[in-house]
Amino acid sequence: MCDDLTEEDNIVFEKKGGAVNRRDFSKLSIAAITAMMAPSAGVFADDTILESDVTVDMASGQSDCYFVRPSTGKHPGILLWPDIKGLRPAFKAMGRRLAKQGYSVLVVNPFYRDAKAPVVGPDASFRDPDTRKFLIGMARKLTQDASMSDARDYIKFIDAQESVDTSKKIGTMGYCMGGPLIMRTAGAVPSRVGAAASFHGGGLVRDSEDSPHLLIPNSPAHVLHAIAENDDERFPDAKNVLRAAYEKAGIPAEIEVYKGTLHGWCPPDSPVYNKEQAEKAWSRLLALFETALG
Repeated sequence: MCDDLTEEDNIVFEKKGGAVNRRDFSKLSIAAITAMMAPSAGVFADDTILESDVTVDMASGQSDCYFVRPSTGKHPGILLWPDIKGLRPAFKAMGRRLAKQGYSVLVVNPFYRDAKAPVVGPDASFRDPDTRKFLIGMARKLTQDASMSDARDYIKFIDAQESVDTSKKIGTMGYCMGGPLIMRTAGAVPSRVGAAASFHGGGLVRDSEDSPHLLIPNSPAHVLHAIAENDDERFPDAKNVLRAAYEKAGIPAEIEVYKGTLHGWCPPDSPVYNKEQAEKAWSRLLALFETALG
């Protein structure tokens, strides 16, 4: 997950001429960023997508979020957990892209207890010690109890929206620190969550009683884990523990190490964004949601 070793890998990647994405995302519209990522138009056109900033009532306060959905019909709900840099234009664009495929998507601010989104500026770097300390400090407050409580509140909000088809299961997806959060979401509301996907998720398997992988038997949700190659090199046994746990629980799970990727390769504003592998991961996400959410 995001730490000093991750940044060392990123620096080496840049020095070797890696495809660092240096666009100023703060100057681009959500639709423009979506268009840069999307290889196709999707099921719904841009002018049929509704988006709004919303406030979700939580047990611990109020969370500022982004809600995007098709303008007509009812669709499966999706809860999207961003990476450690939080809710920002790149993740709004990802939510919008998913909405164009026929989903009602809530992109949340996981750090609402401390600050409104965006919690850092567009030029903030995780390799800056002060930025890293600030973000990790907020992330540590997302304990298992806190994040599962948040998941219940977010899903309650999703289910109350007119654009959400409550006859279908909800999907959840998360990046970096969002990896454990999708597992906790599935465990918190097992009757509603039908699919959970993590991308370069960190800390999925820990040597502690609150390790996310211990929640696997609590939920029937179908799962996708897209693992960064350098994360797998550091924690080679994690994927095997996950596979064994899902197999024992009888839960369908796709677990794959994506070759040539570094931790953080999926968001389009990441310095190690790998478009080819990010598109592959996105296609597997769509396949999961189509299968598990119907």
